[in-house]
Amino acid sequence: MYIANPIYDVVFKYLMEDSQVAKLLIGKIIGKEILDLQPRPQEISVTIEAQSNIPVDVHRNFTVYRLDYSALIQTPEGKLKVIIEIQKAKLITDIMRFRHYLGEQYSNKENYYEMEGKKKALPIISIYFLGYSISDIPGPVLDIRRVCTDRTTNEIYPIKDEFIEGLTHDSYIIQINRLKEKRRNELEILLSVFDQDTISKDNHILNVREEDFPKKHRPLIRRLQNAAQTEEVRQAMDIEDEILGELADLERKIEEIGKTVVEKDKTIEEKDKTIEEKDRIIADLMKKLQE
Repeated sequence: MYIANPIYDVVFKYLMEDSQVAKLLIGKIIGKEILDLQPRPQEISVTIEAQSNIPVDVHRNFTVYRLDYSALIQTPEGKLKVIIEIQKAKLITDIMRFRHYLGEQYSNKENYYEMEGKKKALPIISIYFLGYSISDIPGPVLDIRRVCTDRTTNEIYPIKDEFIEGLTHDSYIIQINRLKEKRRNELEILLSVFDQDTISKDNHILNVREEDFPKKHRPLIRRLQNAAQTEEVRQAMDIEDEILGELADLERKIEEIGKTVVEKDKTIEEKDKTIEEKDRIIADLMKKLQE
């Protein structure tokens, strides 16, 4: 079965616009049943001017895509309303963007609720899909969870406290590059749709076997199959490729300029040294003439 590659922002967006699929994917990642999920999409667009081989009246918008959800989840303690933020990164430099967005979440006045006449902060859960690997950590799916312990005795306190819930958060990291042949549980089977080793001749398309996925996961597989057959999505993937190519060219040009500046500085430095040496030789000659 051919499916659209969800590593593309446009495909990921198309996938998560289906409420059933979004509940399935998020629920599996955080290990909780999602009772209700309300999207609060956040998009930032950076306009990049078209290059010479593209009509001058065409502009490309590169969308840095992130998703915010208001969710009601089932926990052992009962139902809990939370904010779930999903971000997808291709470059390690996106870390600063993540920090900026998290700061926005903590300061957002809408991320509070009233209870007994008091304002309480909604807990935040962050999910990151990374297109690169974190140092030497081999696990494809990482749970970064808070543990409250006594500093002296190391006793763990399982109690959920308003102060802690409002100022700290759990995170889940999916290392897409580490998903290769990792199929140890249902979550890793589900996330195998991101495995780039299944790319067909076209980078936009992955080739998977529907029968490798449990029936309850198949709505997600079929959603990606629909994306692969949607002309609008396919065109958007082409544009995304063009934009990434333009950014790569720009980075190369910046690097070349940097090297040129360094070489120029080096040349100027060598010139200055030559002048100093010439002045020294002239001074020595003048001294000898005066002897």
